[in-house]
Amino acid sequence: MSTQESVQASGLQATSTQVRANAERERRRAARRRMAIFYGVLLAVAMVAPLMVYPVFLMKLLCFALFACAFNLLLGYAGLLSFGHAAFFACGGYITGYMLSTYSGLSTELGILVGTLASTVLGLIFGLLAIRRQGIYFAMITLALAQMAFFVFVQAPFTGGENGMQGVPRGYLLGLFDMQNNMALYYFVLTVFVIGFAIIQRTIHSPYGQVLKAIRENEPRAISLGYNVDGHKLLAFVISAALTGLAGSTKTVVFQLASLTDAHWHMSGEVILMTLLGGVGTILGPIVGATVVVTLQSSLSSGPLGEWVHVILGVIFVLCVLLFRSGIVGWVERLIKRNFK
Repeated sequence: MSTQESVQASGLQATSTQVRANAERERRRAARRRMAIFYGVLLAVAMVAPLMVYPVFLMKLLCFALFACAFNLLLGYAGLLSFGHAAFFACGGYITGYMLSTYSGLSTELGILVGTLASTVLGLIFGLLAIRRQGIYFAMITLALAQMAFFVFVQAPFTGGENGMQGVPRGYLLGLFDMQNNMALYYFVLTVFVIGFAIIQRTIHSPYGQVLKAIRENEPRAISLGYNVDGHKLLAFVISAALTGLAGSTKTVVFQLASLTDAHWHMSGEVILMTLLGGVGTILGPIVGATVVVTLQSSLSSGPLGEWVHVILGVIFVLCVLLFRSGIVGWVERLIKRNFK
């Protein structure tokens, strides 16, 4: 082959590579546009939803959806299974309830902020104690620490013990908007959820999120590449704990109640069920899982099957594991990729 032909071949190869790169960039832009439109539609539906559905039920759903999304950040993207997330959920709720009940002039957002900060500190303490362990050992340590927190909540004088903290005032948002109005409170809770969800999505798609995925897939290789694995996992744990506390704080304001139910290990199991049911490691999976679980609990608890709610949820979970191992959203994504390439 002559020199001129070699140059032409190299030029054609470079052009082909550039074309493929441009096509890939355009495909990614189109995917981002589709996702932006999809999220916009979901937000529009959420904005008008309280006109058709009881706002308190929707607020409960949003609180648990944020809880599940925060847990999914840890399990789905860092590969850490925590059995103690109920401690952060309850900590945020109790501290927010205490602040709003004790300081009558405190605005709603400040009470929630203090509760979230308390859960962040608790998450840092738990993380420092547990993060160097892996697998079942990590899970058992988080469960043990959460049980210790549960007994602290039982004994602490400000929590109300087994009676819980009742009659928590909702306060005034920014000192101006009365949160006793369910519609006003709903849009505040929706705003809190959107902010929390945006933080999670930004974390996942950031370079830090890519490192988390690498640690999840092959931790020894991530260590060999020079990444501070324990530091990355600790940060993920703290972010997850903070957003979990935010969900618990918001729930306490909605129901004006903080109880031991939020701190019990059953609550940790419930959020695991929501995440696995919707799809671990997917953006929308925890939201779908929380919607299914909360809807079933609300619809069945007032009917003749009220005593069988946990049995029914258990059966659904087993069927999901057997038939939809990647969760509802994961199964739908695979179906779309298989039929609409």
